[in-house]
Amino acid sequence: MVELELTVNGKACMLKIEPGERLIDVLRQRLGLTGTKEGCGEGECGACTVIMDGRTINSCVVLAIQAHGRDITTIEGVGNRIRPHPVQRAFVEEGAVQCGYCTPGMVLAAKALLDKNPDPSPQEIGAAMSGNLCRCTGYDKILRAVQRAAREVTGT
Repeated sequence: MVELELTVNGKACMLKIEPGERLIDVLRQRLGLTGTKEGCGEGECGACTVIMDGRTINSCVVLAIQAHGRDITTIEGVGNRIRPHPVQRAFVEEGAVQCGYCTPGMVLAAKALLDKNPDPSPQEIGAAMSGNLCRCTGYDKILRAVQRAAREVTGT
């Protein structure tokens, strides 16, 4: 067992973990943050996307120990039903949510983009979202949702 210290959604966490445990498993099973989904387990679909130190990562291919001392944001740390984040609100308003399985990863990818670039071009949005797959809604609604959130963030 090794000690893991990290900040998750603004809260300091200290855990004893097995050296080979993946970040997704620590988030879901040990911390109860089940909004992070496992899709492919190979870092290809983006369902497990979280933000680590401001950058999106696929938590299914990252060892938890690699997050030692890092700041992690999961979907539970983004907004809530009473005060949704602009990206969450835009996804609902644009109908960019269908089954919802990919939505947490999509929202986190969009949030990370808008945190760095609040006025992205359609090409920049496409590039930022390219690591996240959706089998239900198609991508037009998702791209429109990110554009809508960008307008809300910038006030334009």
